[in-house]
Amino acid sequence: MKLSNRPLRSKILTVPRYEYRCRACGDTFELNRPMSESSAPAACPAGHDDTVKLLSTVSVGGRAAAQPMGGGGGCCGGACGCGG
Repeated sequence: MKLSNRPLRSKILTVPRYEYRCRACGDTFELNRPMSESSAPAACPAGHDDTVKLLSTVSVGGRAAAQPMGGGGGCCGGACGCGG
């Protein structure tokens, strides 16, 4: 049996971070948990159980790229060719 000379690549497993707000004390906190548990109840650090998951924005790659402004107008700025 011949073994490959390619280096082994380890799999990096990342767990999403979710933001929650406590309705009792108003604290906002974050938890790392699997997507399957994102809607599960989460107690705030002060121990209150009445929390709500907040809608978060996502940044892929760590930095948002600047988007050029379309020149034209219309519903989409005219850059897509829809005739706007």
